[in-house]
Amino acid sequence: MMYLMVAAGLILLLIGGEALVRAAVALADRLGVSKLVIGLTVVAFGTSAPELLVCIQAVLNDAPAIAIGNIVGSNIANVLLVVGAPALIAPFFCEKETMKREGFAMVGATGLFMVFAALDMISFWPGLLLLLLLFAFLYSAYRSARRSGGQSYAEEVDELGEGVPKSLGALLVLLLVGLVGLVIGSNLLVEGAREIALMFGVSETVIGISLVALGTSLPELATSVVAAIRRHGDVAIGNVIGSNLFNILGIMGITAMVSPVPVPLQIIQFDLWIMLAASLVLFPLAFARLPVGRVAGLILLVGYGAYIAAQFSGLSGMPVEQMAALQ
Repeated sequence: MMYLMVAAGLILLLIGGEALVRAAVALADRLGVSKLVIGLTVVAFGTSAPELLVCIQAVLNDAPAIAIGNIVGSNIANVLLVVGAPALIAPFFCEKETMKREGFAMVGATGLFMVFAALDMISFWPGLLLLLLLFAFLYSAYRSARRSGGQSYAEEVDELGEGVPKSLGALLVLLLVGLVGLVIGSNLLVEGAREIALMFGVSETVIGISLVALGTSLPELATSVVAAIRRHGDVAIGNVIGSNLFNILGIMGITAMVSPVPVPLQIIQFDLWIMLAASLVLFPLAFARLPVGRVAGLILLVGYGAYIAAQFSGLSGMPVEQMAALQ
């Protein structure tokens, strides 16, 4: 039953997230919002909606370890898995300018997140600061994109709007369907994940880092693999950096404002450092102008496999009393 709950939750999150993004983009376009603003806000927040709903559902269901595990695990998976997989299909470059702007912002956000996490609890005010920093980053990105014309955002908005009904009533129904799918899907995923953690004697932190994080990273992985098949693997870099920034600044910020998020000792002592290392791993390739090829991709994937294996080998079989101490 628990496996069906997790599977159904993931499917509803994928379908609900897709419906929400497409309906919100088409609605904003119909209301005359500029495509640059839609691309930077509606698309960005919409594509992060599944992760956000999962984290909020987790803290409301008294499972905050799943929430923070999801964020940390997703950021690690985004670099090691989402960048590593398309590199096996076709090599691509990390643009130096992208890493200098968005890459350094991602590392800075990661460092600030580590500082807040070291306090053992991320509460309302740190969460608010993270969210404000996200808005500052979006404003900076808006100004930069406006100077360059913002053509890529316009193309993305047009693509997402294809095949979506144009009437206001139909868009509102699609929007509602997406929201309901996300709420139900996030609840099923969190409850199923908790039961799996209890059944196998692992902590909710580990389940959040592995199963939940991998599930919520599937859309980014699918997008990056398709881009690599079309020989546009560099799209993966932008997706990863944008997703990681939103995970830390937006999702963690909003979640902490909804309810304080305690940080398990395991996250502080081990996983945050892996997340930081993953954030830095692409910089040498970008500044040396070396391609992310099959060798680099294989190393990233092996690193991700080793990381997940370390999670279960370190905590599997732990008594429930000790498991609870790590939550």
